[in-house]
Formats: sequence, structure tokens, C-alpha cells
Amino acid sequence: MQVVEAPSELPGIRDVPVATVPDILRRGVQDFRRAPAFGLFFSGVYVLGGIVLWWVLGSSGREWGLIPFAAGFPLLAPFAAIGLFEVSRRLERGEPLIWREVLGVVFAQKDRQLPSMAMIVLMMFMFWVFVAHTIFALFMGTRAMTNITSSPEVLLTTPHGVGMLVVGVAVGAVLAAVLFSITVIGLPLLLEREVDVVTAMITSVAAVRANPGTMLGWATTIAVLMFAAMVPMFLGLLVVLPVLGHASWHMYRAVTG
Repeated sequence: MQVVEAPSELPGIRDVPVATVPDILRRGVQDFRRAPAFGLFFSGVYVLGGIVLWWVLGSSGREWGLIPFAAGFPLLAPFAAIGLFEVSRRLERGEPLIWREVLGVVFAQKDRQLPSMAMIVLMMFMFWVFVAHTIFALFMGTRAMTNITSSPEVLLTTPHGVGMLVVGVAVGAVLAAVLFSITVIGLPLLLEREVDVVTAMITSVAAVRANPGTMLGWATTIAVLMFAAMVPMFLGLLVVLPVLGHASWHMYRAVTG
């Protein structure tokens, strides 16, 4: 018979200064250096998935799908960081890093609330791809057919291309902000405590509202590093993703105490 855990007490929300962001990132680097094999393993799964999807779209002649895919792919990163959260949790407690135990905790999440959060993240990613295609059709649908992957100058030298970029970036930023707000504290909270997914999202949004400047700085840091790491065929994510994953756990700790 499965034992049902009693609901956990919710953590308090603390004010965290903006100056904490560089220190949080430094702690992420330290955790990655202490457990590089785990970081490379979890990031490797994410990177391999990205390369496979990129290859499928390219080989099927659907190059037009590469741009919204590349822009939205980072939306899936928070769920890929669950294993990194567990590694950081064990490091801060001085617990041994045993592969069987770490992976066991990750796989055990299937019986908890994390799959619900994963579905929300996936639905937002799919919604973004649909919206991106719609924006492309609205701005470029009446134009002569041009392969924007081989002629990217079309996006920067025509009114329709610039308009599509502006609207696409604005809509994407809103979706990314929503996703960041519900997962930055929500995901590690679901890993550490027995709370439902709605409560975790509400708590996460409350933490963002209590620390708008700090969270804006942290979100900007994540966005810049993630997109920069994606340039060399996602390979930069092998290092950047584990650093950000570990650092996100320390941000959770800083905000919740």
C-alpha cells in the first residue's frame, strides 16, 4: 500500500537583494565543479534531445520550424534541472552522491506533483510554437516564399520581417516571464516538500512579486546565458545548464531560507 505523505508547511518568503545574483551564480559553478559527472549527465540528456529534434526538423524540410523551436527550447530547461536540484540538495546537506539514489529520487517524482508541472511547461512550449507560427503567417504569409534560415537578412531588412521580430519577441517575453514566475521557486519547492502544483505556483509567483528586481536580474542572467550557450549547436548548454540548475536551487534557498 502506498504511503501518502502529509502536506508540508509552506516556506516563508524573504527579501533578497539584487547583489545576491552573482553570488548565486558562483555557488552554481561551485556545485558543478564538485559534481561534474552529474551535471554533464543531466545536461547531456537535454542537449541530445535538442539536437535530435533539430535534426528531425531540418531533415524533414521544415526549416521554418527551427526558429520558434530554438527560441522556445529554453522553456523546457527548468524541468530538466530536477536532477541538478537533487544534487545541490545533497551537497548542502553533506549527503553522499550515489547515482542509484539520485536517479531514484528523480524517477520517484512520477508519483508526485512534478509531472503536473511538466505538463504545464510542455503545454506552454507547444503554445509558443503555435503562436510563433501564427505570427510568421500574419507578417510573412503574403510575401514571396523565402527561406529565412538561409536568408536571415529578410528579418532585418524588410518592414514585415522587423515587425514579426518585434511582435514575436514581445509575445515570447511574456510567455517566458509567466513560466519563470511559476517555476523559479515552484519546481524546487515541489522537489523538497509535499505541496500541490497550484500551491507551488502561487508561492513562486509570490516570491517573484516580493523580489521583482532580484528576479528580473536572475531571469535576465538565465536568458542571456541560455541563448548564448545554444549558439554552438546546443553544446554550450552542457556547462551552462548544470551551472544554472545548481544556482537555481541556491536562489530557492536564498528566497525561502
